[in-house]
Amino acid sequence: MTSLRKRLFLILVAATGAIWLSAVVWIYVGAKAEVEQVLDTRLQEAARMVSSLVGSGEVAASRAIAAVPGLSPEPASYERQLSCQVWSLDGRLVARSSGAPDARLAENASGFSDRVVEGETWRVYAVENVATGVRVMVGDRLGLRERLVADLIKGLIAPAFLIVPLLGLLIWVSLGRGLRPLNAMADQLQVRAADDMSPIAVGNVPVEVMPLARSLNALFAKVELARRHERDVTAFAAHELRTPLAGLKTQAQIAIAATDPAMKEGALRQILVSVDRTTRLVRQLLAIAKLDAHGVAPDGEQVIVGDLLDEIIAALKPSNTAIQVDVEPALHSFRVRANREILSLALRNLHENALQHMPGGGTVSWRLSLDGQGVIVEDEGPGIPDDELPLVTQRFFRGRHKTVAGTGLGLAIVAIAINRLSARFSLQNRDGRRGVSATISFEEARRAKEDALAGP
Repeated sequence: MTSLRKRLFLILVAATGAIWLSAVVWIYVGAKAEVEQVLDTRLQEAARMVSSLVGSGEVAASRAIAAVPGLSPEPASYERQLSCQVWSLDGRLVARSSGAPDARLAENASGFSDRVVEGETWRVYAVENVATGVRVMVGDRLGLRERLVADLIKGLIAPAFLIVPLLGLLIWVSLGRGLRPLNAMADQLQVRAADDMSPIAVGNVPVEVMPLARSLNALFAKVELARRHERDVTAFAAHELRTPLAGLKTQAQIAIAATDPAMKEGALRQILVSVDRTTRLVRQLLAIAKLDAHGVAPDGEQVIVGDLLDEIIAALKPSNTAIQVDVEPALHSFRVRANREILSLALRNLHENALQHMPGGGTVSWRLSLDGQGVIVEDEGPGIPDDELPLVTQRFFRGRHKTVAGTGLGLAIVAIAINRLSARFSLQNRDGRRGVSATISFEEARRAKEDALAGP
């Protein structure tokens, strides 16, 4: 398991070390250039001073060398590490400082030059005085300059061995304090009960942790809604099943006790009605559960709506011979790309709902919509009161015109199934006639499919 605290700690320590190292390199390069410039200036000043004293004619070369600061033998100071030579223009060594090599320091007549003398590299500045016939050379060893810069860098690196552990400790402690809201949130979630879906308190949550807290609260809200919905479905299902099961028991007792054949037959018929109602309720509950399990419909196929309706109508033959079913021929050439199982579920429940609400007979009509993008089914039942139209797609809502076999789930299943197909479902009473007209429009589903195929 990866620790966020350890990961942040390593990142911060590595970043701090990289910055420190970069600073050391930058200081080294800058300090070296500055030191060389300062020391070169020092060489120039010393050489010109000796040349000036010698050129005045009042001071001998050896005394001029001794008079210039930095040319006397004091090894403890860099300023006393300079070496000076005075050469005549005809090539004779006139004078030199203590510690200066016997070999000539520079071949140039004047200016700066680097030369290896007796195995060491020297930085030399030469001044030629034609009037007095001498050439003054002042130099120092480059190795000494490197030691000066190295001592400076050591002064920067040495504290790092003390500061870096302290800095690492401070970073570790700071990360612990910074991650404390996450630990507090984890502790709060750990101690709460399994059924506690109350939102997390976000009063003192940092801005960076706020999206996580909000997402968890949104998840808790969804889970609580799902649990409440599950409890409602269970309660409604238990209530709806109680009636047909009680009826089954009662009618079975009547059939057993009855001696009159007509009474026994009536009781058995009522048992069949109760079984049909219970079977339909269980089937619809399973359909609801299956639809709830899928957020969107699986990939579809080309479905001929008329052929699918023929299958549904053949399987749901009305028990009342006074009910007629009419399917417009145009539907047999109407194709939609949809999941066949879910579309069949929606059409089946629409057809079954229409049959259930026409106990006195009538015609169930299936036809193509005027725009050619949908299917319309119309019945000749009592219709739906206007105030109940927005409610009939709610689960277990049965309304004032409920039937004995109704469960209040048929139109709810239709609405959910149509939504899974990305289509649109509308319901209204027929104008000037009895009954209800239901429309399934596939225009939006086709447009969404075309947009998806077209891409960005």
